[in-house]
Amino acid sequence: MSQGARSPIRMLSSVIALTLAVGSCVVVSVDDHQALAQASPALPIDMPSSVTSHASAKKVFAHYFTPFVISLDNKAAAADYYSTGYLAASGEGGAHASSGGFIRQRPLPRPVSSSPTWALEDMETDVLRAAAAGIDGFTVDLLALCGYNWDRVKLLITAAHAVDPGFRIVLMPDVTAGVASDPQALAAAVAGLASDPTVYHLADGRLVISPFDAEGRSAGWWQSWMSTMQSQYGVSVAFVPTFLDFGYAAAFAPFSYGFSIWGDRSPNSIGWSAVAAASAHALGKIWMQPVAVQDERPTQGIYTEADNTETLRGSWDIANGQHAEWVQMLTWNDYSEGTEFSPSSHTGWSPLDISAYYIAKFKLGAAPPIVRDVVYVSHRIQPAAALPTGGQSVLMNLRAGSNPARDQVEVLAFLINPATIVVHVGAASYQFGAPAGQSSFDVPLGAGVVSASISYPNGATLNVTSPNPVVARPAVQDLQYYFASSARDGSTAGTLPTAVVAAAAGSVAVAVPPIPAWVRS
Repeated sequence: MSQGARSPIRMLSSVIALTLAVGSCVVVSVDDHQALAQASPALPIDMPSSVTSHASAKKVFAHYFTPFVISLDNKAAAADYYSTGYLAASGEGGAHASSGGFIRQRPLPRPVSSSPTWALEDMETDVLRAAAAGIDGFTVDLLALCGYNWDRVKLLITAAHAVDPGFRIVLMPDVTAGVASDPQALAAAVAGLASDPTVYHLADGRLVISPFDAEGRSAGWWQSWMSTMQSQYGVSVAFVPTFLDFGYAAAFAPFSYGFSIWGDRSPNSIGWSAVAAASAHALGKIWMQPVAVQDERPTQGIYTEADNTETLRGSWDIANGQHAEWVQMLTWNDYSEGTEFSPSSHTGWSPLDISAYYIAKFKLGAAPPIVRDVVYVSHRIQPAAALPTGGQSVLMNLRAGSNPARDQVEVLAFLINPATIVVHVGAASYQFGAPAGQSSFDVPLGAGVVSASISYPNGATLNVTSPNPVVARPAVQDLQYYFASSARDGSTAGTLPTAVVAAAAGSVAVAVPPIPAWVRS
């Protein structure tokens, strides 16, 4: 089923890396960046080549959630299951009427495909997009050991193998989904994937396993399971538990390679992960830092105040400041929690594009040079306290420990030289002097269209206009942040790689399995 002949990544020219070997690690200096870079016109920087990025000892993974693939049924966007089942308040027989819909946005729609392997090709697109941003692989959530979610795990492995030989899949058994109820079944299923070269192994051959909610099973349970993997299947495990409660780390330390936490999504609370990182290092373990954009869960009636991109930028700062060995971006595509980095209908490409800068910084050890001006705007499409007009009864409340709700438009600028930025929010205008490099400015949220612009001495302009105006009262409450980028024509529209996706008039009818009833905490 390999579709490697279509892969743009495979057709990238070879790059002779200027690297400095330090022990067993490979470190790339910022001075070498231009020699290693590949043109990235939608970004403020030129990204290190795929080969160079994967060669770094620093690893970045994104959490992949199999229920929310790019297309569920290969139908036109207006009539597919995302639109009719998940986004609409009337979807799935009215099951989500009280919350105004199951989710608030979707993966960027693509044309209907005539290919019989469209599901595989969609996953190839996910891998291509992630790898182009410098991501080394996906931590894939194992929700089941059979059925459609399991089949998608295997399909994702096939996709990664096809389009990027350096991209890796980290297996993440999800304890909350029940896959750890039978240790023998879990061992057999994991062992069946372990021999695939795309599944992530350390240099010493150990298979990396990073269970979600690891403390849902005792330390003794996991030790016994690892012994089964070794004795029955000859598979040695490098155990990197992802905790909901880091207080369990000491009990897991004797047999763990590293630690991670699911973490928080608000600027005031993410700092706790720095304490956990220091504790992990003190125990002699690697640290996988959680990095997130935001969190909004309509069906649960909760959200976390991310303060525009402050949570995102702060999470990356902790990864660098605490010398994290790995990063886990949470999440690539869990739309039920509103945490997605994947290019999407309202957030667009911006969270991923902004992270590409930080990924390069994380791997290079210093900020990469800015080679083109890019301005991002982020904002909600309603005041945080505005009530919906469409009959929604389950309303959003801040999670405990969150920053207070705020109503701000943020302008995040990456500039070669200092410039004056003019921001328009409805009828109000603001002006800032932005320095060279990266800077951010906040202005009050207001009703109307949000835009920002730079005028250059030669008469040229750089503009970004959000395609989503702010309203005083929304039909459906939506407390996620929307984004727009000056390098993506100011809209959330995106174009898939032409070598991967083919447009067609017809559609393939596919049954859409239900989303699991459980919801993670």
